[in-house]
Amino acid sequence: MIVPLDLTDDTTAEAVHRIALLSYAVEAELIGSTGIPALHESVDDIRRLPLRWLGGYVDGELVAFVGYAKVDGVLDIDRLCVAPSHFRLGFARRLVEEVLAEGGPAIVSTGAANAPAIALYESLGFRVVDTVVVDGGLRIARFGHPGSI
Repeated sequence: MIVPLDLTDDTTAEAVHRIALLSYAVEAELIGSTGIPALHESVDDIRRLPLRWLGGYVDGELVAFVGYAKVDGVLDIDRLCVAPSHFRLGFARRLVEEVLAEGGPAIVSTGAANAPAIALYESLGFRVVDTVVVDGGLRIARFGHPGSI
């Protein structure tokens, strides 16, 4: 079940934080860098982000989420995390499809060596826009999507 999340609720915010840490730890391993900024955020840091949140639940437990914003007509997918216990069950795909259903072009970024995320985005019609190197030498691949799926 995919539903909007309210991060003013302590239990929800803490669950988002817990899943983020677990998910980004796996990405850090995949890309060989702990320089992922979200890996070092607190619950309060996450709450301050100007994002809309959707979550995926199984038996009343949050197992995946996406945080995004619509800026100048472009859907900016800022966060997409799935609890490792629920990898490869379609949660990331369903969450991204839900965001894309709002219509309009979309953008998303991931570690350039994060093959599972790249495969997901490309399968949903995203295409590489460019690759940049950020602080600490972390290579980030940026993707764009032309519109609704």
